[in-house]
Amino acid sequence: MKHQTFNKMANVVKLADKVIYQLQQDISLGKYKPGELIPPEPVLMELFNVGRSTIREAIKTLSNAGILRVQQGAGTFVCNIENNEPLDKRLRRAARLEVNQVRSLLEIEIAKLASQFRNEQDLDTITAALTDRSQAIQSEDYEAAADADIRFHKSIALASHNSVLADLYQTFTSVIRESFSQREKPHVQQFQQTHQLHADLLTAIKNRDAAGATRIVTQILETNF
Repeated sequence: MKHQTFNKMANVVKLADKVIYQLQQDISLGKYKPGELIPPEPVLMELFNVGRSTIREAIKTLSNAGILRVQQGAGTFVCNIENNEPLDKRLRRAARLEVNQVRSLLEIEIAKLASQFRNEQDLDTITAALTDRSQAIQSEDYEAAADADIRFHKSIALASHNSVLADLYQTFTSVIRESFSQREKPHVQQFQQTHQLHADLLTAIKNRDAAGATRIVTQILETNF
Protein backbone atom coordinates (compact mmCIF):
# COMPACT_ATOMS: atom_id res chain seq x y z
CA MET A 1 0.00 0.00 0.00
CA LYS A 2 2.84 2.41 0.91
CA HIS A 3 4.55 1.62 -2.40
CA GLN A 4 1.36 2.35 -4.32
CA THR A 5 0.93 5.64 -2.44
CA PHE A 6 4.52 6.65 -3.21
CA ASN A 7 4.08 5.85 -6.92
CA LYS A 8 0.86 7.84 -7.01
CA MET A 9 2.56 10.87 -5.43
CA ALA A 10 5.52 10.54 -7.83
CA ASN A 11 3.13 10.58 -10.78
CA VAL A 12 1.42 13.68 -9.43
CA VAL A 13 4.76 15.47 -9.13
CA LYS A 14 5.79 14.43 -12.65
CA LEU A 15 2.51 15.64 -14.14
CA ALA A 16 2.72 18.82 -12.06
CA ASP A 17 6.10 19.61 -13.63
CA LYS A 18 4.44 19.61 -17.06
CA VAL A 19 1.67 21.91 -15.85
CA ILE A 20 4.22 24.21 -14.20
CA TYR A 21 6.23 24.43 -17.41
CA GLN A 22 3.20 25.27 -19.55
CA LEU A 23 1.81 27.84 -17.11
CA GLN A 24 5.20 29.53 -16.87
CA GLN A 25 5.43 29.61 -20.65
CA ASP A 26 1.96 31.14 -20.88
CA ILE A 27 2.85 33.79 -18.29
CA SER A 28 6.20 34.61 -19.94
CA LEU A 29 4.54 34.94 -23.34
CA GLY A 30 1.81 37.21 -21.96
CA LYS A 31 -1.18 34.89 -22.18
CA TYR A 32 -1.76 35.54 -18.48
CA LYS A 33 -0.59 39.03 -17.51
CA PRO A 34 0.51 40.34 -14.09
CA GLY A 35 -2.48 41.01 -11.87
CA GLU A 36 -4.80 38.81 -13.92
CA LEU A 37 -6.57 35.68 -12.77
CA ILE A 38 -5.53 32.35 -14.23
CA PRO A 39 -8.37 29.90 -15.03
CA PRO A 40 -9.97 28.11 -12.04
CA GLU A 41 -9.04 24.56 -11.10
CA PRO A 42 -11.80 22.78 -13.09
CA VAL A 43 -10.81 24.62 -16.27
CA LEU A 44 -7.10 23.85 -15.73
CA MET A 45 -7.92 20.20 -15.03
CA GLU A 46 -9.71 19.96 -18.36
CA LEU A 47 -7.10 22.03 -20.18
CA PHE A 48 -4.18 19.85 -19.05
CA ASN A 49 -6.15 16.60 -18.71
CA VAL A 50 -4.94 16.01 -15.14
CA GLY A 51 -6.51 15.62 -11.71
CA ARG A 52 -7.14 18.24 -9.03
CA SER A 53 -4.15 17.16 -6.92
CA THR A 54 -1.79 17.75 -9.87
CA ILE A 55 -3.16 21.26 -10.45
CA ARG A 56 -2.89 22.10 -6.76
CA GLU A 57 0.70 20.83 -6.62
CA ALA A 58 1.61 22.99 -9.63
CA ILE A 59 -0.07 26.09 -8.21
CA LYS A 60 1.58 25.54 -4.82
CA THR A 61 5.02 25.34 -6.47
CA LEU A 62 4.43 28.47 -8.55
CA SER A 63 3.08 30.31 -5.51
CA ASN A 64 6.19 29.41 -3.48
CA ALA A 65 8.30 30.72 -6.38
CA GLY A 66 6.46 34.06 -6.30
CA ILE A 67 4.90 33.62 -9.73
CA LEU A 68 1.32 33.11 -8.61
CA ARG A 69 -0.65 34.43 -5.62
CA VAL A 70 -3.59 32.47 -4.24
CA GLN A 71 -6.29 34.67 -2.72
CA GLN A 72 -8.89 32.69 -0.82
CA GLY A 73 -12.34 33.22 -2.30
CA ALA A 74 -11.07 35.28 -5.23
CA GLY A 75 -8.83 32.92 -7.22
CA THR A 76 -5.20 32.66 -8.28
CA PHE A 77 -3.48 35.75 -9.67
CA VAL A 78 -0.28 36.27 -11.66
CA CYS A 79 2.24 38.22 -9.58
CA ASN A 80 4.04 41.32 -10.78
CA ILE A 81 7.63 40.42 -11.59
CA GLU A 82 10.28 43.13 -11.43
CA ASN A 83 12.07 43.72 -14.74
CA ASN A 84 15.38 44.05 -12.92
CA GLU A 85 15.11 40.90 -10.79
CA PRO A 86 18.45 39.12 -10.17
CA LEU A 87 19.32 36.20 -12.43
CA ASP A 88 19.33 33.68 -9.59
CA LYS A 89 15.79 34.69 -8.65
CA ARG A 90 14.72 34.43 -12.30
CA LEU A 91 16.20 30.95 -12.49
CA ARG A 92 14.32 29.84 -9.37
CA ARG A 93 10.98 30.76 -10.89
CA ALA A 94 11.84 29.25 -14.29
CA ALA A 95 10.58 25.90 -15.46
CA ARG A 96 13.05 23.08 -14.82
CA LEU A 97 13.14 22.22 -18.52
CA GLU A 98 14.11 25.79 -19.45
CA VAL A 99 16.84 25.89 -16.81
CA ASN A 100 18.22 22.57 -18.06
CA GLN A 101 18.20 23.79 -21.66
CA VAL A 102 20.25 26.88 -20.81
CA ARG A 103 22.51 24.88 -18.52
CA SER A 104 23.23 22.49 -21.40
CA LEU A 105 24.33 25.35 -23.64
CA LEU A 106 26.59 26.72 -20.90
CA GLU A 107 28.21 23.43 -19.96
CA ILE A 108 28.90 22.40 -23.54
CA GLU A 109 30.59 25.71 -24.35
CA ILE A 110 32.47 25.64 -21.04
CA ALA A 111 33.81 22.13 -21.73
CA LYS A 112 34.97 23.16 -25.19
CA LEU A 113 36.79 26.27 -23.93
CA ALA A 114 38.27 24.46 -20.92
CA SER A 115 39.78 21.89 -23.29
CA GLN A 116 41.49 24.71 -25.17
CA PHE A 117 42.62 27.02 -22.37
CA ARG A 118 43.08 24.93 -19.20
CA ASN A 119 46.44 25.03 -17.43
CA GLU A 120 48.08 22.64 -14.98
CA GLN A 121 46.64 24.41 -11.96
CA ASP A 122 43.16 24.08 -13.43
CA LEU A 123 43.69 20.35 -13.94
CA ASP A 124 44.85 19.93 -10.34
CA THR A 125 41.71 21.68 -9.05
CA ILE A 126 39.38 19.61 -11.25
CA THR A 127 41.18 16.40 -10.26
CA ALA A 128 40.86 17.22 -6.56
CA ALA A 129 37.11 17.78 -6.92
CA LEU A 130 36.74 14.49 -8.84
CA THR A 131 38.66 12.65 -6.10
CA ASP A 132 36.41 14.14 -3.42
CA ARG A 133 33.38 13.14 -5.49
CA SER A 134 34.61 9.55 -5.69
CA GLN A 135 35.34 9.35 -1.96
CA ALA A 136 31.92 10.75 -1.09
CA ILE A 137 30.25 8.17 -3.33
CA GLN A 138 32.22 5.34 -1.70
CA SER A 139 31.26 6.53 1.78
CA GLU A 140 27.65 7.08 0.63
CA ASP A 141 27.74 10.69 1.80
CA TYR A 142 25.10 12.31 -0.39
CA GLU A 143 25.71 15.92 0.70
CA ALA A 144 29.46 15.64 0.19
CA ALA A 145 28.93 14.04 -3.23
CA ALA A 146 26.60 16.85 -4.30
CA ASP A 147 29.05 19.51 -3.11
CA ALA A 148 31.99 17.81 -4.86
CA ASP A 149 29.97 17.45 -8.06
CA ILE A 150 29.19 21.17 -8.07
CA ARG A 151 32.84 21.99 -7.32
CA PHE A 152 33.98 19.75 -10.19
CA HIS A 153 31.82 21.56 -12.73
CA LYS A 154 32.65 25.00 -11.30
CA SER A 155 36.36 24.17 -11.65
CA ILE A 156 35.82 23.36 -15.31
CA ALA A 157 33.96 26.66 -15.75
CA LEU A 158 36.94 28.52 -14.27
CA ALA A 159 39.26 26.51 -16.54
CA SER A 160 37.47 27.99 -19.55
CA HIS A 161 39.16 31.29 -18.63
CA ASN A 162 36.05 33.11 -19.78
CA SER A 163 34.96 35.22 -16.82
CA VAL A 164 31.44 35.84 -18.16
CA LEU A 165 30.75 32.12 -18.62
CA ALA A 166 32.27 31.36 -15.21
CA ASP A 167 30.09 33.99 -13.52
CA LEU A 168 26.97 32.75 -15.29
CA TYR A 169 27.68 29.18 -14.24
CA GLN A 170 28.30 30.31 -10.67
CA THR A 171 24.76 31.71 -10.64
CA PHE A 172 23.40 28.41 -11.95
CA THR A 173 25.18 26.34 -9.30
CA SER A 174 22.91 27.45 -6.44
CA VAL A 175 19.85 26.43 -8.45
CA ILE A 176 21.47 23.13 -9.45
CA ARG A 177 22.37 22.41 -5.83
CA GLU A 178 18.79 23.04 -4.75
CA SER A 179 17.51 20.69 -7.46
CA PHE A 180 19.62 17.88 -5.95
CA SER A 181 17.95 18.21 -2.54
CA GLN A 182 14.47 18.34 -4.07
CA ARG A 183 14.72 14.92 -5.70
CA GLU A 184 12.73 11.97 -4.42
CA LYS A 185 14.83 9.80 -2.10
CA PRO A 186 18.22 11.41 -2.90
CA HIS A 187 21.01 8.83 -3.01
CA VAL A 188 24.66 8.81 -4.08
CA GLN A 189 23.71 6.36 -6.83
CA GLN A 190 22.74 9.31 -9.04
CA PHE A 191 26.38 10.45 -8.84
CA GLN A 192 27.78 6.93 -9.10
CA GLN A 193 26.10 6.24 -12.45
CA THR A 194 27.87 9.18 -14.11
CA HIS A 195 31.20 9.04 -12.29
CA GLN A 196 33.09 7.32 -15.08
CA LEU A 197 31.76 9.94 -17.51
CA HIS A 198 33.11 12.65 -15.20
CA ALA A 199 36.50 10.93 -15.18
CA ASP A 200 36.37 10.70 -18.98
CA LEU A 201 35.53 14.40 -19.15
CA LEU A 202 38.62 15.26 -17.13
CA THR A 203 40.73 13.09 -19.45
CA ALA A 204 39.31 14.81 -22.54
CA ILE A 205 40.03 18.26 -21.08
CA LYS A 206 43.52 17.16 -20.09
CA ASN A 207 44.13 15.92 -23.67
CA ARG A 208 42.69 19.14 -25.15
CA ASP A 209 40.04 17.03 -26.88
CA ALA A 210 37.27 19.63 -27.26
CA ALA A 211 35.03 17.40 -29.39
CA GLY A 212 35.32 14.55 -26.91
CA ALA A 213 34.66 16.85 -23.96
CA THR A 214 31.48 18.27 -25.46
CA ARG A 215 30.27 14.79 -26.36
CA ILE A 216 30.84 13.53 -22.80
CA VAL A 217 29.16 16.58 -21.24
CA THR A 218 26.13 15.90 -23.42
CA GLN A 219 26.03 12.29 -22.15
CA ILE A 220 26.25 13.48 -18.53
CA LEU A 221 23.43 15.96 -19.04
CA GLU A 222 21.23 13.40 -20.77
CA THR A 223 21.73 10.98 -17.88
CA ASN A 224 20.98 13.62 -15.23
CA PHE A 225 17.89 15.09 -16.93
